[in-house]
Amino acid sequence: MKDNKKKYPSCFGIIEVVFPKADDGLRTTPEACLECPHKTKCLRSAMKELGGLKVREEFVDRAYESGMIGFLDRWSKKKDLSRRIKEQSTKYKDN
Repeated sequence: MKDNKKKYPSCFGIIEVVFPKADDGLRTTPEACLECPHKTKCLRSAMKELGGLKVREEFVDRAYESGMIGFLDRWSKKKDLSRRIKEQSTKYKDN
């Protein structure tokens, strides 16, 4: 774990830094992150964490609202994400 802190910048994997919500409500990657050599690994890491799961919930809701997915698909995805969020929350409380 200490090696990662030396290897990556302090903002590595923090969803609100590497994929913040813009004024229009959509998420976008900041210019500074686009120039970073760790951008792909950083964003993937952030999306695996608790904040990333909540971002995935936003994506599912947006897809449902736009008619891209139906009710049952939305329900199934939200149920899975809810379970994973609960697991992640428990994991963080234990540590």
